[in-house]
Amino acid sequence: MAQAKQGDTVKVHYTGKLEDGTVFDSSIDRDPLQFEVGTGQVIPGFEQGVVGMSLSELKTIKVQADEAYGPYREEMVVVVDQNQFPADLNIEVGQQLQVNQSEDQKIIVTITDVSESGVTLDANHPLAGKDLTFDIRLIEIV
Repeated sequence: MAQAKQGDTVKVHYTGKLEDGTVFDSSIDRDPLQFEVGTGQVIPGFEQGVVGMSLSELKTIKVQADEAYGPYREEMVVVVDQNQFPADLNIEVGQQLQVNQSEDQKIIVTITDVSESGVTLDANHPLAGKDLTFDIRLIEIV
């Protein structure tokens, strides 16, 4: 039976969970995720978990933070004066904004706090610093 290996394009269904069992993403009610193994299109731990899987196999893998979205980095959190934002922008905790770091580099930040002293922006991925669990079913090797 064929097994997924480096260089294969695969289709998988997955459900991603946090350590407490909270589901943060799933492909079950949509098209399967398609990617080429070994090209870095998905997080490293997920990709490694697919290698060696057989068609229709269901597998649960645990991915440590360093093989997922990396550690949470405090230096990626900044407080900015509210007057740095457009006056018509409704600033709310949880809101995501695109920030220009340079002319050709943009990053997504999340507002994590709003106070009189400023707005706290976090450029960490929302899953940074978290260990993840994935239930994966290999649907197809293209």
